[in-house]
Amino acid sequence: MWQQLIEVLKKISAVYDGLAKLGEQKRDALVAVDMDTLSKILDQEQLIAAKIQNLEKKRGSILLELSKNNPAINSKIKAEDFYKTAPTPFLKKQLLIIHKQLTENVEKTLKIRDNNQILAQNALDAVKFQLNRLSGAFVEPTYGAKGAVVTHQKKFDYEA
Repeated sequence: MWQQLIEVLKKISAVYDGLAKLGEQKRDALVAVDMDTLSKILDQEQLIAAKIQNLEKKRGSILLELSKNNPAINSKIKAEDFYKTAPTPFLKKQLLIIHKQLTENVEKTLKIRDNNQILAQNALDAVKFQLNRLSGAFVEPTYGAKGAVVTHQKKFDYEA
């Protein structure tokens, strides 16, 4: 059972590593404003999210089974402490190594995701700005002197 846990954790770590690489491709697509590539990447991200969800279910069922055999294990135990309850030093070492690798991959993925969110928001802000400039209308309120909200008159001639 412990070996199954190791295998599932390795798979989860590999999937997160792939997600990080996909995030880097997404960054490149966002910078280049390549919408076709971005659409393909978003589809791939959905598939990867489904893989992670399935692997996490497997991990959860394995952990539940292992916890049945060890009454000292409860839902509040930290992962590293749980891994130290493995029956052999070899398994403990493997679990701690894969835990460290998984943590690094998840952190790297989250950092890339956060950077991509900033890039996407900046791109959206640039599009809003250009639309506002071209149309003379404003998508959201703007602020004048001393922080007062400036409302914009509609520039439509209804009698034309």
